[in-house]
This record gives sequence, structure tokens and C-alpha cells, in this order.
Amino acid sequence: MNTEDFKQKLDEELETVMQELAELGHEDIDETATESDELADRMEEHGENIAEKAALVLRKKELVAALARIKDGTYGLCEECGEKIDEDRMEANPAASTCSVHM
Repeated sequence: MNTEDFKQKLDEELETVMQELAELGHEDIDETATESDELADRMEEHGENIAEKAALVLRKKELVAALARIKDGTYGLCEECGEKIDEDRMEANPAASTCSVHM
């Protein structure tokens, strides 16, 4: 397994996630909304942003952990059983930390 290729993919995705998190951080509820429908729409959008931000934070943690595994030499090994993770799984999700048995 060529970890350098995976490292590049992980670094690129991490950069994208960081940019998306920064953009979400600048979206606030428009407090000038006066109509109840408009305010409800803004609140719903804000709730969706919170869910999206939580998913991005989780993905960031997975990416950072995968990069740490590359650095310490355990990348591509299942955290549960220590067996090698199938390369197709790693291609599909370079941050995968478990084999298909332990998904």
C-alpha cells in the first residue's frame, strides 16, 4: 500500500473540511427577520448548519487520526483486530480505521 498517495488524499480532504467549517462558522441567524415564517425558515436552516458542522467535525477527527496512523506506521491496520484493511475499502474511505468485519 502506497501510504503517500493516501496521505495526499487525506490532506486534501482535510483542507476541504477545514474550509467548509470556516464557511459555516460565519453563517448566523438573521435577527432582523420579522415575519414568523421567515424566522422559522432561518431557524430551520440554522439547525441544518449545526448538523452539517457536527458531521464535518467528526470527519475532521477521522482524517486527523488517519494522518496520525500514517505517521506512526499503523495506517491500513484494523484498530479492532490488527488485520490489514482491504485496499478497496481504503480507496473508498482513506480514513477507515477498521476492516470490513469490524465496520
